[in-house]
Amino acid sequence: MTRLSDGVLNLEMMAVVKDKADIGFSYVKKTISTDLKPGEVLIEVKTASFCGTDYHIYEYNKWAKNRLHLPLTVGHEFSGEIIKIAPDVTRVQVGDIVSAETHIICDECEFCLRGEGHICQNTSVIGVDRDGCFAKYIKIPAKNCFVNNKEHDLLELSVQEPLGNAVHTITHFPIENKDVVVLGCGPIGIMAVDVAKAYNARKVIAIEVSEYRLNLAKKLGADYVINPIKENVYEKVMEYTNGMGADVIGDFSGNKTAIETAFKYLKYGGGFAILGIPDEDIDVDVTNDIVFKGARIYGVTGRRIYDTWYQVKDLLDNHKLHLNEIITHVMPLSKVNEAAEIMGSKQCGKIVLIPGDDMNE
Repeated sequence: MTRLSDGVLNLEMMAVVKDKADIGFSYVKKTISTDLKPGEVLIEVKTASFCGTDYHIYEYNKWAKNRLHLPLTVGHEFSGEIIKIAPDVTRVQVGDIVSAETHIICDECEFCLRGEGHICQNTSVIGVDRDGCFAKYIKIPAKNCFVNNKEHDLLELSVQEPLGNAVHTITHFPIENKDVVVLGCGPIGIMAVDVAKAYNARKVIAIEVSEYRLNLAKKLGADYVINPIKENVYEKVMEYTNGMGADVIGDFSGNKTAIETAFKYLKYGGGFAILGIPDEDIDVDVTNDIVFKGARIYGVTGRRIYDTWYQVKDLLDNHKLHLNEIITHVMPLSKVNEAAEIMGSKQCGKIVLIPGDDMNE
């Protein structure tokens, strides 16, 4: 651990920065002040995982162009050790191993005050709206720190934030002894397969176009896998559910066709939780596929703060998941562009990056 005095220092570090309105990241030397605002902590990042959002920033898609203010240190999923706290901080201490709830909320609006901070309209997101964790150090509010069990693997602790998305999505509706469809098996979707099995779903049906990820879903215990390129998804889901359809669907794809088809095979009275963000408008037969079905639709954003985090902690503490299988690549932070290309190829599960590799620390 880096030892800090009570004074103010400027620490040198290597960081991943989005500084050009083009594809790719820059890996540059930066400094970060150890001066802290009230309520802040300084964290030495140990592991950081690569997210689909990071890939969108890498390719600089339409969303990134409209959202980001460059230059920006990117990254938002990590584990690290607190090395300094502001004088007023009491909820965490130096030496704690933490991960971060990446949505910094206002704590004052209607939604925050009623316990629904995950939909706070004043949210600032780490690595999107402010500098992130693809660096050796990061400063965040202490209220956003989730203190981890030090016995857990730092690689696995870095993926709790996206794991929380999977848990929030796939467990919003009861799934024990239910037929569950996981629509899209990217890193969060593949985690959802694992979570659904941990929560004793009767059947887990994984739908994905990447054979690599379908094989990973099988390895994690998916009862059936469907490749939409090769098979008729509607017919297969109905076959696997005795003609009744899926009790619960979790969408992690954002794919227009996939979502529209899912409304057709959603069971009467079923629940559809949607995390994926479509680039196109979705056409739905509201009368027949929502109203007359008595369907329940839930939009997922982030994690319930901190309810979802405690669900994740329970899964980790009781060894219910297989994150060692889901984390398929571990790379130095300096290879972030290579990590992005691997993510884009879909030949991976979760990718974890290790900071500090070029600083001789």
